[in-house]
Amino acid sequence: MQRMNPNMEKIWMKVQKPSRYTGGELNSVIKNKEDVDVRFAFCFPDVYEVGMSHLGMKILYGILNEMDGVWCERVFAPWIDMEEQLRDAHLDLYALESGDSLREFDILGFTLQYELSYSNILNMLDMSGIPLLASQREGLKNLVVAGGPCACNPEPLADFVDLFFLGEGEEIDKELILLYRKCKQENVGKQEFLIQAAQIPGVYVPSLYDVKYKENGTISSVTPLCGAPAKITKRVMNDLDSMYFPDRFVVPYLDIVHNRAVSEVLRGCIRGCRFCQAGFIYRPFREKSVETINRQCKSLCENTGYDEISLSSLSTSDYRQLNPLLDKLLTWTEDARVGISLPSLRVDNFSTEVMDKIKTVRRSGLTFAPEAGTQRLRDVINKNVTEEELMKTVSTAFKGGWNSIKLYFMIGLPTETLEDIEGIVNLGQKVVDAFYANPDRPKGRGVSVSVSASGFVPKPFTPFQWEPQDTVKELREKQKHLVNCVHSRKLECNYHEAVVSFLEGVFARGDRRLGPVLLEAHRQGCKFDGWNDCFSYEKWMRAFQICKVDPAFYANRRRSFDEILPWDHLDYGITKEFLIRECKKAYQAEITPNCMQKCSACGASCFKGGICVEDRTDLV
Repeated sequence: MQRMNPNMEKIWMKVQKPSRYTGGELNSVIKNKEDVDVRFAFCFPDVYEVGMSHLGMKILYGILNEMDGVWCERVFAPWIDMEEQLRDAHLDLYALESGDSLREFDILGFTLQYELSYSNILNMLDMSGIPLLASQREGLKNLVVAGGPCACNPEPLADFVDLFFLGEGEEIDKELILLYRKCKQENVGKQEFLIQAAQIPGVYVPSLYDVKYKENGTISSVTPLCGAPAKITKRVMNDLDSMYFPDRFVVPYLDIVHNRAVSEVLRGCIRGCRFCQAGFIYRPFREKSVETINRQCKSLCENTGYDEISLSSLSTSDYRQLNPLLDKLLTWTEDARVGISLPSLRVDNFSTEVMDKIKTVRRSGLTFAPEAGTQRLRDVINKNVTEEELMKTVSTAFKGGWNSIKLYFMIGLPTETLEDIEGIVNLGQKVVDAFYANPDRPKGRGVSVSVSASGFVPKPFTPFQWEPQDTVKELREKQKHLVNCVHSRKLECNYHEAVVSFLEGVFARGDRRLGPVLLEAHRQGCKFDGWNDCFSYEKWMRAFQICKVDPAFYANRRRSFDEILPWDHLDYGITKEFLIRECKKAYQAEITPNCMQKCSACGASCFKGGICVEDRTDLV
């Protein structure tokens, strides 16, 4: 920490977890302000423990701080108690490295991981005395930018964010900063800067697009202005081995959600689950080499002191060199007593060999996601997992000494029936029974099986982007039926609040007319909407009512295939024709093979990287 308001220490003494706000952690970057001409605040719109677990922040923090003349600092949403103290003391929200107000920064970069964090973005700007509306921020100071998965439909935030980054940020962030520095030195105005920025591939400037609507509320046209491109294509890093990856992380003073070293093993996904946005927007499927991953893991453990490595991806067990990788890691992790965690395992490729390797140092619970309770519905969503595979996998795990299994499902999926809901409980009970059917189970130990059911939210760039979401009433009825089907104390069942899923569904597929609603919700005091103890459904419904906006128009309405969607002028490489084909196949419960088995012509080959361009004899 360089310079901090002398009153801050008194404030820290009045809040829970003051180490969220002190800074000064191992490996945090401090620079001399006299050597810096561009200051970048990486803003995570959630609490410190969540934000510090985010790998994307760690990568971009390292990249930007390696640039000469650039200082990237971290800012997190303060919890309710800290916000109250700051406002009472008339102090701004500040960055952890310098203690400076966000108003002192050239660029404020927000990551969009979750739709229900949008209210925190407005609150963080408000706490810093920065105008919320992009149109009210003049000059190049306090430029607000945003990226992340939710940027694939940025329209609800169009009134507040100056520009969005589409896709992967390793190169695009640097290119924007170089342009920003040039325009700042040449005293170029904000409008001209935005016009130039719109020419950077992957940069979307919403103010340079005019959106018109039909009488029925749907979009009639999206027209680019001032030479902005008609389509904005996401950025992709094809060579993961040569891509930047930090050799050290900032090590927090307190326990965070994922407090361990993290190495990214691949990007993208081969599976094509029809509900999964990440599985489509992160295509094509690209892998790092064993040597690169091993080197990065070793450097991280040496520079942080962490004793656990998480091999991160959308589906780590799909990494084709997983067993050779684990063998390589075990040459040094066993002696160093460093644990290996595989957080993204699939039911259909969890092997005894993998299990034996990851349990050598530390054994914890296993998590699998069947997603649906019956085979018919799993085929509808293209999960490509059978009950037989699940039972074989959990039996293997139980024989290996595990006794804790978590199963993730969704309710409200297209074509779902009450029989599918009952299937969730039946499948969970079969997992319980499999434990007691194991003759070699440890004496005196019980089993812990939990099923968690989240409400299905249709997302952009998925085959279900046209589908209506279940209403709150329908979801609650299904949740009640789910709980009533449980008749065993060995099976724990929980679900997410239906009203939270509903609001997520509204903003996931919303357009620019949600901007005034978001602003009104901020005035009503909405913040931390992803947290049960803060979320207020009543305040949100009041905001919709005041703004005369019907949220059901966005969440519960079926769209036609020829409707112009709010994100249609953004290109993530997945063609609409492919998504329509997949949607129609869903209603026939027809599965699509994964990308390793057969190319489904999704469109991601346009990026000319990864699995799409490999010369493989197994791809037919």
